Amino acid sequence: MPMDLMTFMSQLNDALVAENGPNLAYLLRPTSPHGKDLMKEFRNPTRPMFKRYEGSMQSPWDEIAIQYVLVCGHIAKRRPGEAFKEHSQLVSLFLRFFTENRGWTLPALFSVLRDLRDLAFDADHHAKYNGQRSECMEDAARTIAKAFGNCMTDRTSPPDQSRKWGIYYVVGLVLKCYFRVKRISLSKNVLRALDANTDIPPLSAYPRSHQVTYRYYLGMLSFLNEEYAKSEQELTLAFYHCHIEAHSNQERILTYLIPLRILKGHLPSEELMRRFPILDELYAPFIAAIRVGDIATYDRALESRERRLVELNLWLTLEKARELCLRGLFRRVWVATNKSTRIPILMFHSSLKISGVDVVEAEAECLVANMIYKGFMRGYISHEKQMVVLAQTNAFPRLADRQTPFAMT
Repeated sequence: MPMDLMTFMSQLNDALVAENGPNLAYLLRPTSPHGKDLMKEFRNPTRPMFKRYEGSMQSPWDEIAIQYVLVCGHIAKRRPGEAFKEHSQLVSLFLRFFTENRGWTLPALFSVLRDLRDLAFDADHHAKYNGQRSECMEDAARTIAKAFGNCMTDRTSPPDQSRKWGIYYVVGLVLKCYFRVKRISLSKNVLRALDANTDIPPLSAYPRSHQVTYRYYLGMLSFLNEEYAKSEQELTLAFYHCHIEAHSNQERILTYLIPLRILKGHLPSEELMRRFPILDELYAPFIAAIRVGDIATYDRALESRERRLVELNLWLTLEKARELCLRGLFRRVWVATNKSTRIPILMFHSSLKISGVDVVEAEAECLVANMIYKGFMRGYISHEKQMVVLAQTNAFPRLADRQTPFAMT
């Protein structure tokens, strides 16, 4: 039986009285079946039509119910910008209620904020498609950041019923918005607020999905700041805690974890890459080139994928990983000389030419010197005799054993 507005309000009231958070979340979701039912009652809803419903419920729920119908109306008419504005108003009204209640309201908070983000995305996309300017995602980020503050400042609820249990979910949403609009620097404000608040439960006490999202964005922020050791740590934890069936999330994490692991000399297995064909297509040429020290192939892969790598903020990292290719080539020279401790620079120069890197001998000597300086090779250069003198043991240390495995400069 189709739901009318009075029935909708009655069900909202029942959920509030019962403090049923999941049911409240369901009722406020525009994609729920009753959203379409209400559109049959109000085919083209406008605010004046609802004057008689004001005061039908405790404030602010009469207004929230009306806002909900207006949101559904704009979605039905495919007006995402207007839907976003009305839903923003709904969220503001909900936050008034949220700050006066306990953690049972969190499912509804998560739902209305997630819808706010999705509507912002649709509105910005629609505006861009039509050659218009839209900043809905930035507006959404500000509203979600306000909700984060509302979660943080719960001082009165019992620990198990605190709004603080929503902190990391909301942080994940606001960071996603910042990344979407490329205002990543604003993330520092959220992280500083988290660090300053010492009376929130430890991250490990939160639902695993909240932990994974938070660690992913923490890892991404570290990656973009070239703090690779911290980034690898956070992304590794995110990956191993990620649900086994959340394939797209795993792929998103691995997009950045794979190059970090490559920098440490850990090349991904064929089995792993088969599970993620998109990543296999992106990284396979680089991995194959590193395995055999083929610098020319590596350079071609960098060139052909440059645009995509720049979009993903990966170009710099993979350009740095080129040195692993160079190390691999020089190691093959060492193996070809029966692991001799004395190898003429001319041999390294020849190997570069064979690999398609046309440099003069002096530059080849420079490249070898760099490899030694950065810990990829152990030894020294006798410039007078034009000879590379390598250590008798561990001439090419494992990449992960270098003192600073992520240092490439």
